[in-house]
Amino acid sequence: MTPFELHEPASIQEAIGLIDAHDTSMRAIAGGTALMLMMKAGVFRPTRLVSLRRLDGGFGRIAPCAGGGLAIGAMTPLAAIERSPEVMRAAPVITRTMRRLSNIRVRNVATVGGSLAHGDPHMDLPPVLIVLGAQVRTIGPAGERTIAVADLFAGYFATVLANNELIAEVQVPAQDATRAAYLKVTTGSAEDWPALGVAAAIEVEDGTVKSARLALGSATEKAVRLKAAEETLTGAAIDDKALLRAGEAAADEVECISDVRGSAAYKRELLRVYVGRAIRQALASGASS
Repeated sequence: MTPFELHEPASIQEAIGLIDAHDTSMRAIAGGTALMLMMKAGVFRPTRLVSLRRLDGGFGRIAPCAGGGLAIGAMTPLAAIERSPEVMRAAPVITRTMRRLSNIRVRNVATVGGSLAHGDPHMDLPPVLIVLGAQVRTIGPAGERTIAVADLFAGYFATVLANNELIAEVQVPAQDATRAAYLKVTTGSAEDWPALGVAAAIEVEDGTVKSARLALGSATEKAVRLKAAEETLTGAAIDDKALLRAGEAAADEVECISDVRGSAAYKRELLRVYVGRAIRQALASGASS
């Protein structure tokens, strides 16, 4: 690795001040599980890294919010989220997802804010947070703003964040009667990078779908909502025909990409099947799960 400066500020404002908005060789580092691999491979050669591990202000906390929501500090390790009783109560689908997200060594170090800011389309968590209606609260030189996770990703390894804008918190709203599930398909071990990941959050009333949120990760350049598939489900009774329509709509509305985990055609066929499976698994789970 080439030499670089390392700073460990105590406040988020100090951290922001150490990063040039226009110099992409300067970057904040949280857990560093992905960034260090990029540096070792020579893909990223920083001139300055700003470590966020010493930040004060509760950036590693998990706290329930009024009404049943949840606030997760950006520096919270993924393993802490996995073990959190607050997360299990408010959104158990996140807990279940964590158990097959990479391995425990990575989860002990990687942080939720860092993983989202990295913008890797193969991550398991973004589709889940999208269907839960989660947002991120960010802090930059111009102040704070709130961004829906569905709007956070701009493309392959790209987000809408400015270079000197940091995620401070992930906010998950109350799920009420919503039932949620996440299914992933891997070509390796169960915790491997997925070839495809589908999340579903469904609310049913009087036997028909009151609301449906579906999201896809890994098969596309960024995690995306499956809005056309959602529209086929709203007001419908859940049966094999409805699930088939939703799967076909999902396969038609996105542009799948080929990579080492599968061809675009393979992922499209997986999507046709796994939309229905994710919906059925969501409905089989308890409310707010």
